[in-house]
Amino acid sequence: MTIHIKHFRQAEYTDIWQQMKDFTALRGETTADEIWLVEHLPVFTQGQAGKPEHILQSTTIPIVSSDRGGQVTYHGPGQIVLYFLINLKRQSLSVREFVALMEQEVIALLASYGVNAALKEGAPGVYVDGRKIASLGLRVRKGCTYHGLSLNVDMDMSPFKLINPCGYQGLEMVQLSQLAEVNVDEVEQRLLERFVEKLA
Repeated sequence: MTIHIKHFRQAEYTDIWQQMKDFTALRGETTADEIWLVEHLPVFTQGQAGKPEHILQSTTIPIVSSDRGGQVTYHGPGQIVLYFLINLKRQSLSVREFVALMEQEVIALLASYGVNAALKEGAPGVYVDGRKIASLGLRVRKGCTYHGLSLNVDMDMSPFKLINPCGYQGLEMVQLSQLAEVNVDEVEQRLLERFVEKLA
C-alpha cells in the first residue's frame, strides 16, 4: 500500500489539527494513507475527556481543547509527533490493535538505543522505570484515524510540571536524551521507518 509522508517543522497545533480534520473529512476509499511528522510550537492540549483541574498553574503557553482521546499533555520543540491518517479497515486493524502497534514500535525503537521501555496497565503510552516517555491519543472518523503519538526526545521538560500529565497526579515524564545519546532528526527517521515498514 502507498503511504505518503509529510514533514512539518515548528508548526502551530491548531493549524495541523485543522488540516488533519479536513483531510479526513475529504478522503475516500482510495485515498492513500499518510503519516505526518511535526514538532509543535509550545502548546498544552486537552483531550475530549480533559478536566481543567489537571492544569495546575496559569501559563502563557496556549491551551487547546482537542478532539483526540486522553487528558492534558504538552507539545514543544524537541518532541517528535507522528500523526497517523490511516484507513483502519484497509489495514485490517482494529483501533485497539493500532494503539498496540504504536506502543510496540516505540518500545522497539527505544530498545535500539539501549533503553528498556514498557507499558503500564490502564495507562496508555510508553514508560521507562515508571516515567512516561511517549503519549498516545487518537480520533477515528469514518473508520480512519487522525492524531497519533508524541515521543519526548530532547526538549524543555519544565512545562510538564504545570500539569498532571495525561491526568495523573505526580506522573513523572522523561525524555530519550536523558537516557541515551540522541539526535532528534535521526530518532524521527528511525521511528518513521518502523511505521512505514508496518503500514505501507
